Amino acid sequence: MKAIITICLKELKETLRDRRTMLAMIIIPILVFPLILGLTSMISHSFDEKSKNDTFQIALITKDPGNDFAVRFLQLSDSLGPKKVFFYTNEVIPDSLIMSDSIQLAIVIPADFESAQNTMQTAEIQLFYKETNLGARQRAQTYLGVIEAQYKAERLMQLELPVEKLTPLAMTYHNLSSPKEMIGKYVGGFLPYLFIIFGFIGCLYPAIDLFTGEKERKTLETLLTAPVERWKMLIGKMLVVVFSGLLAAISAMIGLYIAIEHMNFISDVALMDTIYSILNLKFILLLFLLLIPLTIFFAGVMIPITVHANSFKEAQSILTPINFLVILPAMVGFIPGIELSYATAFIPIVNVVLASKELMAETLSPILLIITFLTMVIFAGIAVLFSYKRFGREKSIIN
Repeated sequence: MKAIITICLKELKETLRDRRTMLAMIIIPILVFPLILGLTSMISHSFDEKSKNDTFQIALITKDPGNDFAVRFLQLSDSLGPKKVFFYTNEVIPDSLIMSDSIQLAIVIPADFESAQNTMQTAEIQLFYKETNLGARQRAQTYLGVIEAQYKAERLMQLELPVEKLTPLAMTYHNLSSPKEMIGKYVGGFLPYLFIIFGFIGCLYPAIDLFTGEKERKTLETLLTAPVERWKMLIGKMLVVVFSGLLAAISAMIGLYIAIEHMNFISDVALMDTIYSILNLKFILLLFLLLIPLTIFFAGVMIPITVHANSFKEAQSILTPINFLVILPAMVGFIPGIELSYATAFIPIVNVVLASKELMAETLSPILLIITFLTMVIFAGIAVLFSYKRFGREKSIIN
């Protein structure tokens, strides 16, 4: 045990001196959450403000610019969205103007509109817009909703009918899902996805440096001449790789805390309280309980490759595509409807993502948690055994 600790501390000291490794393990994970959440909040706020304050160029296509609909439309308050109205009397839809964004919305008023209203019939209003023009459909629905409500109220007065007689059903929806469950189910896949990716990246550079780097520097053969059993040397180096991956995940957690605590990108106090209650000590401990065997699994997969590779570039070129094999199952958490079950609990990486979502929602079954943990322990053990077999081959060690 003393030999393993000595090797681990020696390699850890060398690893922490490497700027590239420190960047991947600490700096980037800490910065990524504040940057992502800050930019997302800023861009979203910017688009919302732009959508609300943009003056819409609107074409009213009608033979009679003085018809009742046009008059009501012109009287709509600018609080619903500033607008500038143009009249077209030739009943030709200005497609080219809409496609070029000279006009954001075209409304075709039928010639029989007023007669339809006088006889209490339905008049068809046609609207033309670009769906890619953010806010165009919503703005149109807002305008038309106000005018439709006016006509409905007038018809009810003419018919001398109270609103209640035209409302046979009054529906009240009661959501029994807790705020934690809502957050866990809908956005819970985001956190474990980033933690897993950073855990993988955190393992990547130390693994390459401690094995392929040693081969390149011609120091691995010298190291193996020391009176230490080879498996102890492997475990000592592997502990550094695992520590690096966990450190990257911890740094990402610190970055998340900084973003939530100091950037004020969420104005809803109740939502903030819910997020704080989710990110409690129990959640963090259980999350890292799952990340430990997962990180060991990553290290066990990387080490045979880095032992086999003859150069840093070769190791990196092989491990980079493997990153995508990690990303794909990690993205399962974004797919709605896929939940942790007795089937998915046996799928590595996928089970950790889904278990993390359930942890956030506080709906994780203890049995499924145990299955997920044991599954990852088994896969981690297989990966470590495979690393030991590869590290024990002289062909792999000698460059």
